[in-house]
Amino acid sequence: MTDEGVIKRIPTGINGFDHVALGGLPTGRSTLVAGTTGTGKTLFSIEFLARGIQRFDESGVFVNFEEKPEDVRRNAASLGFPIEQWERDGKWTFVDAAADANEEAPIVGAYDFGGLAARIEHAIRESGAKRVSLDSLGSIFSRFPDPSQVRLELHRIAATLARIEVTSILTAERTSEYDGVSRHNVEEFVLDNVIILRNILANERRRRTLEVVKFRGTAHRTGEWLFTIDPHDGIVVMPLAFLTPLAPASHERVSSGNAGLDNMCGGGVFKDAIVLLTGPSGSGKTLTTLGFTAAGIAAGERCLIYALDESRAQLGRNASGWGHDLDAMEASGQLRVICDYPEVASLEDHFLRIRRAIEDFRPSRLVIDTLSALERVVSPRALLDFVISLGVVVRHHQVTTLLTSAPSGRFTPQLTPAIAAEIASLTDVTINLRYVETAGEIQRAIAVLQTRGSTHDPSIRQVTVDADGLHIGTRLSSIVGILSDTPTISGSGPPPDGPQQDE
Repeated sequence: MTDEGVIKRIPTGINGFDHVALGGLPTGRSTLVAGTTGTGKTLFSIEFLARGIQRFDESGVFVNFEEKPEDVRRNAASLGFPIEQWERDGKWTFVDAAADANEEAPIVGAYDFGGLAARIEHAIRESGAKRVSLDSLGSIFSRFPDPSQVRLELHRIAATLARIEVTSILTAERTSEYDGVSRHNVEEFVLDNVIILRNILANERRRRTLEVVKFRGTAHRTGEWLFTIDPHDGIVVMPLAFLTPLAPASHERVSSGNAGLDNMCGGGVFKDAIVLLTGPSGSGKTLTTLGFTAAGIAAGERCLIYALDESRAQLGRNASGWGHDLDAMEASGQLRVICDYPEVASLEDHFLRIRRAIEDFRPSRLVIDTLSALERVVSPRALLDFVISLGVVVRHHQVTTLLTSAPSGRFTPQLTPAIAAEIASLTDVTINLRYVETAGEIQRAIAVLQTRGSTHDPSIRQVTVDADGLHIGTRLSSIVGILSDTPTISGSGPPPDGPQQDE
């Protein structure tokens, strides 16, 4: 194919979207952005123009059918878009069609699209605009009960915009998330490109997704992509917004805070490693995270703890029981603790909060305790996207990261979150803690399942917990099947090293 045959792209500048669109929207064409109420259609159309002005110095024309210009200015200002200033600079032009759309229309078909097209063309030529947004066509098309007339008028608008050679977005309503593309079932056939925004209710929680349904004559990524609307960054498509060239791998090793665990991992973990620690409640996960944090503080590093399902007061009290003074660590400026319940925010908001804390605080170590809590509010696929996005951020900033997860049953070996196996494939080190019943006694055991790029101790070792913390002891050579549902004793094993204590 020659260069002349290649459809050029215009980057939208919307976080992550251009990765989905493989470079942006097809230049000089119209794109339908359809969605139900609250999906972010208007924001998409505003941000398309705003990012064009901010990042590419391209003027835009906004045709408003529903919201008045003052409402659009006020809403956009909350995202940091100074539309009023851009209007004075000749970068942003409104074509106010709201009054026309709201007029009573006793005679169907009385609306003059020809007049509107002339106004839009005049605004484009006057401002030299490269981008146009029309929001939303539904208020006008609702006056035409005949779909054929909707199709005719929409074709007229698209033809006008194509003739002027501007790239445009036209928003339209849908009545349901997965039944048809548009309300009149004709819009998607007239326009070259179709994007659907969804706001899906699942497990009593809503999540937004974006899907490019078609880009006529050119490629795009397929499937639904999770996105959020952030007060600072606007629309953020995850995880693609955070995919960057791979950061160089670190050869430096850091301590986990437990000498025995360091030995099992081949001498500590790499500085940019992501460690997944799984284990049932009380097996030693939180104690391990505290030791990991304390080791970082002792080394003069900054540490960030993102705790779910535990208040700051509870975490501080529990830490003090093991000799860790979180208050003093925070007072030194080396530790930041964020405690929250998963239910108070969406998964995307949790992620953005962590990302901002990393960018602002610049920690060398991050603890998220636990991933399993987040599974209560999101789907497994969304949680996987969360881990992918998080991985990109922490590797870019060379943050040693410790993630914990817990099985659903205290004595069952099944991994949770449900996609823990997939998550494990994204991490560098996987460690499993679990309980083992031996001769009328419950013991703890630990195994390092993988350390990517390094040798490790393949032994399953006994774990004891006492007033001095968590200790890794001898190899449990007498127990077999420890990673299965039914471990058995094959012979007499070594006795416990001493009294144990619950975490």
